[in-house]
Amino acid sequence: MRIYKLSGRNVEVSDAMRDYVQEKLTRLDRYNDQITDARVTLTVRDVRDAGRRNRVEVQLNVPNGIIRAEEHHSDMYAAIDKASDVLERQLRKFKTRYMKQRHETVPQPGPGPAEADVNAGLDDVSEFMPEIVRQKRFDMRPMSPEDAVTQMEALGHDFYVFMNMGSNACGVVYRRRDGHYGLIEPTV
Repeated sequence: MRIYKLSGRNVEVSDAMRDYVQEKLTRLDRYNDQITDARVTLTVRDVRDAGRRNRVEVQLNVPNGIIRAEEHHSDMYAAIDKASDVLERQLRKFKTRYMKQRHETVPQPGPGPAEADVNAGLDDVSEFMPEIVRQKRFDMRPMSPEDAVTQMEALGHDFYVFMNMGSNACGVVYRRRDGHYGLIEPTV
């Protein structure tokens, strides 16, 4: 894979780091025919009480979509490793869906004996089928977003769905990676 853009924020991208990113992302070469563009951004930030925090953002443009990974770690190289693992899983899912759609639209003949031997060494890409494994029902009491954050923290969850008493609409509060909170309110 060729990286089209590798940039750093608050960090100088050394040749060694550039080579490491290139080496880790070459695992994605088997998906290269579908990747049209790749952008990698390395960021270093000082986070209060946490010390130095490294972030790796990778965006791959593929036909009909974008595949993106963002990973944080105190070690930049570990963050690069985690991001490449996430991208590989996402690309495997994308390839499965892409191939399934292609086979549904154009009938393909089965492989001949010579092709079967060639394809025997390829990785098995199993189809990912999401499954709902748990369902919850609960009463939504009207409350303020601040009360919803308090409830979320009391339950130890990362998000909380509530009825906003100010707008009388459903809302979601969530914990952001930076330690602050976010609020999602749908508009109709």
